[in-house]
Amino acid sequence: MKSRLSIRDRMIRSVTMRRGEIVLRSDFEQMGSQSQISRIFSDFVKEGRLVRLGHGVFAKARISSLTGKPVPREPLEVLAEETLRRLHIDAQPGQAQRDYASGKSTQVPVQSTFNTGCRRISRKLILGNRTIRYENNYSARS
Repeated sequence: MKSRLSIRDRMIRSVTMRRGEIVLRSDFEQMGSQSQISRIFSDFVKEGRLVRLGHGVFAKARISSLTGKPVPREPLEVLAEETLRRLHIDAQPGQAQRDYASGKSTQVPVQSTFNTGCRRISRKLILGNRTIRYENNYSARS
């Protein structure tokens, strides 16, 4: 008789085999109830498998050699870009990043900002004390 894998085991396998670094809660809604999925994600964060970035957004984690705590495998900017792409949000680097990359400015941007065009975003992506900011075209109109 073939043994059935538990929801937890299927989720572990899915997270491990998944391409990319971002895991969305919505990827697993067909596997079980909301409370089951939430509880398993909470366990994954406690175990250090995942790091929570925002509501329903998690990043694959590794253990830091300096602190011994779980940290994402990629920088926040890379994770934010992948998250926005996975959520079907067209976003470009912010004005400060574009100016620095093109050589118009020598000031290195401190905070990661994404331009979302004509779309307003209220989703927060936070890692530790770093937050992703959004800018849009509404402030540029006269």
